[in-house]
Amino acid sequence: MQTTTPEEVGFSSDRLKRVSKLAKGYVDGGQLAGTVTMLSRSGKTFHHEATGVLDFDSGAPMQPDTIFRFHSMTKPITSVAVMMLYEEGLFHLDEPVSRLIPELGDRKVRAGIGQTGPTFVSEERPISIRHLLTHTAGLTNGQYEDSPVESMYRDPDLRSPDGNLKDFVSKLRELPLVSQPGTKWRYSVATDVLGRLVEVLSDQSFDDFLQSKVLGPLGMKDTAFYVPEEKLDRLASVYGPGNGIKKLDNADVNSYRRPKSFLSGGGGLVSTGPDYMRFCQMLLNGGELDGVSILGRKTVELMTKNHLADELRPFSVNGSSADESKGCGFGLGFKVIMDQAQYGILGSEGSYSWGGAASTFFWIDPLEDLIAIWLTQFMPISHPQRKEFEIATYQAMVE
Repeated sequence: MQTTTPEEVGFSSDRLKRVSKLAKGYVDGGQLAGTVTMLSRSGKTFHHEATGVLDFDSGAPMQPDTIFRFHSMTKPITSVAVMMLYEEGLFHLDEPVSRLIPELGDRKVRAGIGQTGPTFVSEERPISIRHLLTHTAGLTNGQYEDSPVESMYRDPDLRSPDGNLKDFVSKLRELPLVSQPGTKWRYSVATDVLGRLVEVLSDQSFDDFLQSKVLGPLGMKDTAFYVPEEKLDRLASVYGPGNGIKKLDNADVNSYRRPKSFLSGGGGLVSTGPDYMRFCQMLLNGGELDGVSILGRKTVELMTKNHLADELRPFSVNGSSADESKGCGFGLGFKVIMDQAQYGILGSEGSYSWGGAASTFFWIDPLEDLIAIWLTQFMPISHPQRKEFEIATYQAMVE
C-alpha cells in the first residue's frame, strides 16, 4: 500500500499530533506498555506510529510491524470467509445451520427456575446462519453474569487449545441456549461455530482455508493462529492492572506462542497493523485489493448494513454498558453506526468496526474513505482509548 503525507489526503499534520500525544500519554502515564496506530485515507497510509515498548522486561521498542493477539478482531476475517462461501451458493443466510452442522439442531433453551431446578423448553425456531453472524443465535460465551447458563460456557474444556472445531460443536450440543434464537443480541461463541461451518463447506481445515483464500491472496504474511519461533521477538507482551500494570502469564496468553489445534474463528488470530490494514482496505474497496478479488461489492454492502430489529438495540458486549452501542446496529460481523448524534462521538454514519479483548480496535469509514487501527495489549479493556482515538483522528481532518 502507498504512503503519503497527511496534507495530501486532507488531514492537518499539526492537528494529527494529538493522536501521537494520546498514545504517548497512555505510555508515559504507565497505563499501557506501547501502541501502534495507523491511519489511511484514499488507499494511502498517512500515519503509522509505534510508541513505547512491546515488553517491559526486555525493553524492546514497539515497532510498526509488532505482532499482536487480535482476539475478536478475528471475527471480521471469519465472517468474510463465511460470506465467500455464501457467494458460491452453498447456503442461504436464513436456513437452519443444522443442515450443515447437525449438532446444532433441536436445541433446548433455558426458560427459568422451577421447584426442582432450571427449566428448559424447545427452540421456537432453528438457529440460522444469519443468527450466528449477528450474535442472535441464543448462544453465549461465559462472560455475562445474568444467567446460570453462563457457568456452563466457562468450562475450559469447551474451547481447549488441544481440541478442534469438530469436537467443539459436539460439546456445544450439550449446552442449552440462553435465549430463543433471533430474540436477543448476545456476544457469544457463534463465530467459533462459523469457523467449523467453513470447514464443513470447504472440506479444508479452517486455517488452510484462510491461508489459501484470504490471508495469502491479501499478502497478510504475519497473520496466523500462532507466532512461529523466528517471529517471537516481535510478539508484544500482554499487560493488565496491578501495581501500575503487570505482565499477564496464563494459558490463553501463552497459547499463541505455539501451534494449536483449536482454530478459534472468534478470537484465535495474531496479526500486525500493516496486515490488518490490507484486510480493511479490501473491504473499503468493495472486496478487492491489488487486483485480488475476495468478495463482491454487494456482499460487502450487505455485511456492513444493520441486520438487527429495533428491539435488539442497543446491545451489551459481555455485560458492559449498552451506552457503548447507542446509535449503532450490527451487520454480518461488524458494529455499524446508524445515528451519529446518538453515538455521540466524531465520525460518520455507515462506519463499521470491531475490537479485541486486549484493547485492539479498528474502524472503516466509507463516507470519508478512512481506515483507523489502534493496537496495544492490555486486558481487560478498561480505558476510553477508542473514543479518544476517534476524536483525535477526526478533529485532524480538514478536508
